[in-house]
Amino acid sequence: MTRTPHATSGEPNPLRTLTLDRLRRRTSMKWRTHPEDVLPLWVAEMDVPLAEPIVRTVTGAMELGDTGYPAGTAYAEALAAFARKRWDWDGLAVERTAIVPDVMLGVVEMLKLVTGYGDPVVVNPPVYPPFYDFVRHLDREVAEAPLGADARIDLDVLEDTFRRVTEGRRRAAYLLCSPHNPTGTVHTADELTAVAALAERYGVRVVADEIHAPLVLGDSRFVPYLSVPGGERGLSLMSASKAWNLAGLKAALAVAGADAAHDLARMPEEVGHGPSHVGILAHTAALRDGTAWLDALLDGLDSNRRLLADLLAERLPAVRHRPGDATYLAWLDCRALDLGDDPAAPFLEHGRVALTSGLPFGTGGAGHARLNLAASPEVLEEAVRRMAAAVERAGGDRG
Repeated sequence: MTRTPHATSGEPNPLRTLTLDRLRRRTSMKWRTHPEDVLPLWVAEMDVPLAEPIVRTVTGAMELGDTGYPAGTAYAEALAAFARKRWDWDGLAVERTAIVPDVMLGVVEMLKLVTGYGDPVVVNPPVYPPFYDFVRHLDREVAEAPLGADARIDLDVLEDTFRRVTEGRRRAAYLLCSPHNPTGTVHTADELTAVAALAERYGVRVVADEIHAPLVLGDSRFVPYLSVPGGERGLSLMSASKAWNLAGLKAALAVAGADAAHDLARMPEEVGHGPSHVGILAHTAALRDGTAWLDALLDGLDSNRRLLADLLAERLPAVRHRPGDATYLAWLDCRALDLGDDPAAPFLEHGRVALTSGLPFGTGGAGHARLNLAASPEVLEEAVRRMAAAVERAGGDRG
């Protein structure tokens, strides 16, 4: 499989379009959790306008009063076409898909299909905190297989974990984050093939959260888990929400590998009533007609990724940061700053910059913070300036 690189779109960088004053008029979580003097670089919302095809589609639905219940397979068809063009993957079969309310609720439904009460679910910390919350709420046991020091899947650790959790012929699942949140790691075809082989050897079912799949930067390429040898028994969750900033328009797709169609077929019909019809319309428009906007965004994110690395090297050289190859999230190792296990707290208190604490990300999260770089370059510059000042003030307090 070869990666189809995105083209130069000719569209303006969406990250340079909106002023802070306009952004602060938003009423979503990112802009209402903290006071107005705080720069919010935490939750995964982007500082961008919506792509015009999405605006036209949603506006048209409002004008028609088209706000009923979802129907049809247009979303799956748009995703299949997107996958063929962007990932050179033609294995996304529309008949092996189902709409779900969002990716994490879809994860819950997939885990219900392949595990039972008390069964273990393996995760790779540091990892997206809802993996812990939703799995435990489902009355499953979280089993950690930490990433290696290189922020990649440690296959030896993963095998040891698979062996341990399946002792006594226990059922188990592996909740794969691909691309990985918070590190931005893009798993290679070889790595995913090895994962599939281990899953087959130990009877572990793989459920892949691939919500960040369209957000791969530079020369890296996304490899769908279901596309690798052995991935046929896997289940995937995909959505346009992260790449086109549509978290408030709920809709996602569950996708089954060729040998997991019978599992997906057991999902209760009422699950498909949960997504927003308008959300499905918006996500379909994004995948079908919003790729030029996405290409402009990817160029902007790639530029911001390099800018952040330069800013940290200049102002906070003690922060260890390996720029990720995907997502718009940066994982900052702040342990050398001596700010304690939760460096996000002093950055907020002393610098008025809101980052996400690393602690809820599990093993490997202490001393870390996650930064959302989907903002204007000017906001990133101001945020790092404030963070550097916060370190000085925190040091003064300790003194």
